[in-house]
Amino acid sequence: MKNLLSLYFDPLLRTPFIILLLFLSTSAVGQDHTAPALHPNPASAREPNTAPARHLSPAPALHPSPAQREVIYHVFERSFFDASGDRNGDLKGLEEKLDYLRQLGVTSILLTPLYRSVFYHNYFADDWQAIDPAYGSIKDFTNLAKALHSRGMKLYIDMETQYVTDHHTWWKSAVGNLGSPYRSYILFDDSLHLKPGPIIWGITDLKGYNGASRKVTTVNLRDAGVLAYNEHLFSYFADPNGDGKFDDGVDGFRLDHAMDDLDNNPRLTDLFTRFWAPLIARLKDVNPRLTFVAEQANWFSFGFDYFSKATIDRVFAFRLAMAINSFDKDQIERAADTTLRQLPAGKEQVVFIENHDMDRFASRVNKDPGKERIAAVLNILLGGIPSIYYGQELGMFGAGGNNRFGTTDANDIPRREAFEWYAADTGKGMALWYKDTGPWWDSTNLKPFDGISLEEERPDPQSLWNWYRQLLAVRKAHDVLQTGLYDSLANTNPKVFTWRRRLAGSTAYLAVNLSDQAQQATLASGPPLSHVFGNATYTSGSDRSLINLPPYGVGIWMTGNAGAFRGNARQSIAERKDTSNR
Repeated sequence: MKNLLSLYFDPLLRTPFIILLLFLSTSAVGQDHTAPALHPNPASAREPNTAPARHLSPAPALHPSPAQREVIYHVFERSFFDASGDRNGDLKGLEEKLDYLRQLGVTSILLTPLYRSVFYHNYFADDWQAIDPAYGSIKDFTNLAKALHSRGMKLYIDMETQYVTDHHTWWKSAVGNLGSPYRSYILFDDSLHLKPGPIIWGITDLKGYNGASRKVTTVNLRDAGVLAYNEHLFSYFADPNGDGKFDDGVDGFRLDHAMDDLDNNPRLTDLFTRFWAPLIARLKDVNPRLTFVAEQANWFSFGFDYFSKATIDRVFAFRLAMAINSFDKDQIERAADTTLRQLPAGKEQVVFIENHDMDRFASRVNKDPGKERIAAVLNILLGGIPSIYYGQELGMFGAGGNNRFGTTDANDIPRREAFEWYAADTGKGMALWYKDTGPWWDSTNLKPFDGISLEEERPDPQSLWNWYRQLLAVRKAHDVLQTGLYDSLANTNPKVFTWRRRLAGSTAYLAVNLSDQAQQATLASGPPLSHVFGNATYTSGSDRSLINLPPYGVGIWMTGNAGAFRGNARQSIAERKDTSNR
């Protein structure tokens, strides 16, 4: 269910992350680590009982997906960079910082909703087609799209058209008016259309952190007119000027809170085949290159039914994110095997460790530098399409507020604070839209001169920011680390996770130490390997191979003469001084 810490807002039916972790801690199934082999571990490829086998099909062998060359940067744009001086991050600010994103190593940006809403996160729209004036204009949007495309980058935006407020045209026209052209566009609980139906849990009103409020209802996604409207709306953002060139529009959409049976409402069933699949088909007739990524409403889902029934291109690897958070080898291996090895042809998983609805990873691990870096390795190099949430590369803090701010959207503000451009957390472009507005500001995670800012981390070769930049650079330097097929590898040590990536003519072997103690792992005899990256060592023998890793150590090796990456990863991560002062 939706995170009770922020009961009313953003995609509904969210599972609290703390409950996910409790589930994971009781659901591990032990594996046998006594039979090392430098080949895929067939035992680990079994499908967990929670994922029905009928939805799965074997991944095609060594057919790389060009989409996996992407690295997505997930931006809560109100908090990123303010170009206008009103403390709201905006579209011009994003355009101004595109070269920063390229320097980091990302290729695409995913924005949270842009449309007009009274709420700071822009879910629950007053008008889906109008851009929130705080972000700019449609001209600013098309300028951003063109600037991205001129750099060879892509743009995705978040859409949630399942709910509507009392300030929307449909509501104003249809409530109490049986002759309205929109009378069937929203769900009513009475024959006179005086009572718009509630959304989940009987909710009819929503309240914002700043006192703003709206009445809300659910859109009738089974209505043909609603489907036609969505086709028009999505097409508009794909090609705002309608010239068929698509250089001024998005490359795809994130579908927020997508469900087959929306909120278990009996009037909104079979939406994958009745709404989402037809909508996607129509939009791909407009632009076949459009990409659709769905956020599973059930975070325990691997998302395979989204591929088969809704024709979605990508889903989010929630189960893998949970497993990475656990630092448990068995959980990571099982989740990765299902997520990445059972992927249907032509479909993708977006691999992440943070998003706008989760506590930030640095908060979850209490700024443990080793865990932050190992999670980054798994996020970026395990497989799939990596997604990095803005500020993740700095190690920004932020955790939801246990409903301490009441039943408003304020509880998620700590997860969505201003990107820390400067050591002093003040300066040009700081998007402090929530400054001095309430207790969420009084308890802000932004602390001046704490080592967590781009200004402090960029010149420090041992910073988390530079660690992310190195990982993205080594990924870009080797095709096999971008598009290579994932296989888990068995070894003898329960604290060491090993896997390989295979591409025609090239194989990469990767290892991470999931603990704060030095570890040695034994594998079956393997080929001579060239060291590429990291502070671990690999020794190949006639009957076995050994990997030695320092605390939270990392190693990447490749067949042939791959050449070492020129970075700063040789130092033991655990030996780094934690400069967070927290």
